[in-house]
Amino acid sequence: MFEQLGLKDALGTPSQSSVINALLMLALAIVLAAAVQFLVPRVAQRFGGRTRLYILASVPLLRLIIIVTTAVLIVPVLIKPTVENMLAVFGALALALGFAFKDYANSLIAGVVTLYEMPYRPGDWIQIDDRYGEVKSIGTRAAKIVTPDDTVVVIPHSKLWDSLIANGNDGTDNLMCVADFHTSGDHDVARIRQRLRDMAFTSPLLKSHQPVVVVVAAKPWGIHYRVKGYPVDPREQFAFISDLTDRGMAVLREERVRLITAPVPGEQKPILRQ
Repeated sequence: MFEQLGLKDALGTPSQSSVINALLMLALAIVLAAAVQFLVPRVAQRFGGRTRLYILASVPLLRLIIIVTTAVLIVPVLIKPTVENMLAVFGALALALGFAFKDYANSLIAGVVTLYEMPYRPGDWIQIDDRYGEVKSIGTRAAKIVTPDDTVVVIPHSKLWDSLIANGNDGTDNLMCVADFHTSGDHDVARIRQRLRDMAFTSPLLKSHQPVVVVVAAKPWGIHYRVKGYPVDPREQFAFISDLTDRGMAVLREERVRLITAPVPGEQKPILRQ
């Protein structure tokens, strides 16, 4: 098979010095890729906002540049760079990937698409299937996210083909958070809506130059309030929601508004909280 592809003639018998040079370049590439993966996120932590996200987004691009540059430098060292030889080498490589690494190659191709389309970047908060977390790193085959429970989840880029990807901040430092309140309907809705909006501006975690919206919906069991706002940093989202909930509950108690546990499907009556 190799003779039919012309690979035997293309490779020939590389000299000992050529092999040593190729191994040295490969080792240097591994060290550089590891250094980029280790150092760049630590540099990014010194910055905030979009600057941090842009620095984190450079990690997969730098690694791709290292890989491509290494391949371009190593191939001429091992083979004579003629058109016939290059076709033979890359033909054999494509054949090997097609048969032996079908799923891996699928993820690699999706990884290249990810670098250009950028459906998610380091620093983004995404949900794929039932997994939600912050993208910490993007490799050539998979991305690593850290969930709110501090669990690292490795997600192959091939998920890009057949899964819906929800991106909360999409390369920015703006991530909307929502605090929900379920109440009875026997109160002044306009007053409570305004008080909940004013309450949101008292949170030290609120990004005050972004809009705060209170959405009200009438339900068969009562009133559903949704307080929407943006935390100063996406990583503060859970502390921000907790703070809004705490302050909102205090407002509702002060206004003597009865809280309701929303009924599950099939239940006839809501449960009142005293």
